[in-house]
Amino acid sequence: MSGAIKIIREGSDAATLRREAVGSRDANVARRLLALALIAEGKTREEAAAAAGMDRQTLRDWVHRYNAEGIAGLADRRSKGRPGILSAEQLEELASWVRQGPDPEKDGIVRWRLSDLAIRISDRFHVAIAEGGVGKILHRLGFSHISARPRHPGQDTQALETHKKNFTALVADVIPEHASGKPLELWWQDEARVGQQGTLTYVWADKGSRPRQLKDTRYSWAYIFGAVCPARDVGAALVLPRANAEAMNKHLAEIATQVQPGSHAVLILDGAGWHQTGGRLKVPDTISILHLPPYCPELNPVENIWQYLRQNFLGNRIFNDYNDIVDACCNAWNSLIAQTGKIRQIASRQWATVNH
Repeated sequence: MSGAIKIIREGSDAATLRREAVGSRDANVARRLLALALIAEGKTREEAAAAAGMDRQTLRDWVHRYNAEGIAGLADRRSKGRPGILSAEQLEELASWVRQGPDPEKDGIVRWRLSDLAIRISDRFHVAIAEGGVGKILHRLGFSHISARPRHPGQDTQALETHKKNFTALVADVIPEHASGKPLELWWQDEARVGQQGTLTYVWADKGSRPRQLKDTRYSWAYIFGAVCPARDVGAALVLPRANAEAMNKHLAEIATQVQPGSHAVLILDGAGWHQTGGRLKVPDTISILHLPPYCPELNPVENIWQYLRQNFLGNRIFNDYNDIVDACCNAWNSLIAQTGKIRQIASRQWATVNH
């Protein structure tokens, strides 16, 4: 018969092809195997193609691919697409520009805009890319357009990394002899001022708009003294009118009530004056103090707790008076505690673990 096609691959009788089709997890491969089974049974190309929902030429191509490659040849092949407009080396250099940021003196800007990067790509690589194309490339490289975190100019980046690298040893150094061998809990502590000046947070709104939010101009506030133990998913907090040694002593006493009996807690906090152990601070026997390096708030996960509370409970608010602020702070903290797993989710850090 003119134009006939044959399956010449050994061991490809109709029964075998049908068994392979039943066992295939790929619906398209199974359909093609059944079409080939019809050919093996002696059906014409027109009949087999019609039964499988394809045209004669397509079926012919699948038979040839099966004869050459077996079942693997019946799978769909992803198109490699057009080659990228920038080479791998150029993409790597672009990523380094974004991570390092612009030089204000040399580049004349303090942050990269898509238009700035498009110009620099053109100057450096002699490739013209529209702003939208630059944005797509950055997304493919894993970048997002997000707000930056503040960094104190006095921060010692090396000290920050050393703290994380030597965290286990630093914790061991502050554990007293009487706590040796006891189960260890890691707690993190900080204070947040909440007041009538308030905080404006991100909100969903129409694109291109700039929604207005209420912002008070009065000056009454309170302090949340908060501490969390991510491993146990628990916290301890007080809302107080001032941040000083007396308030800190009250908070230390509250934290001590939350440490499990028979355990010892290492409390990690910053170097604020009311956190110094050489003065009026009264540290319970079940707690040891470990100070963070100066100007390194990103090492303290309680900063993320504050961000969560402000964005979800305390931002975009008007407080009538001090008592209203206290009530709002208490409700926000209690809402956090009531969510099982939320503290562990927000405050856990891979580097902040010890075996004790």
